[in-house]
Amino acid sequence: MRHNLAAWGLGAFCAAFHAGDAPAQGTHAPRIEVRSASFLAVGLVDHDRMTVRLSRLADNAPVTDAAVSVKLRGSSHATTAQPDGSYAFESKDLALPGPAAVQINVQENAVSETLAGTLQVGADSDAAGEDKNNARQLWWWVLNFAVGIGFVWLISRRRKKAEE
Repeated sequence: MRHNLAAWGLGAFCAAFHAGDAPAQGTHAPRIEVRSASFLAVGLVDHDRMTVRLSRLADNAPVTDAAVSVKLRGSSHATTAQPDGSYAFESKDLALPGPAAVQINVQENAVSETLAGTLQVGADSDAAGEDKNNARQLWWWVLNFAVGIGFVWLISRRRKKAEE
């Protein structure tokens, strides 16, 4: 019975200890969110491809029938409508590190608006998320070691009492 308790305690400690090995959630893809009087655009970058999801501010309905172009680092890029309702384009400029000025031009029926913002690409965008999670991960490790030491101490005390 005592050996089962020790094995269970060690197993629980190991499970809790290795739960901290999950990948950090701070490694996000570069992202931009911009608004205008009528629209909200969220752009996600994956290597040299940006996917833009466009919705109306009034009712949060997706905009799937607009002409959308993106001006990035001074170059204009036409987007193509995707089956999921988003708009996408590819450019090698998306892989360049550092801040990039972005203008998303939307033409829907009689409405024409420009949404402007700054996209942070590269090491700087990943570092902010990693720094935030490094402290959390450190405290997770400290907590796991404390729990493990507590289990070992509890088991050793029980064994000493049993031997007396």
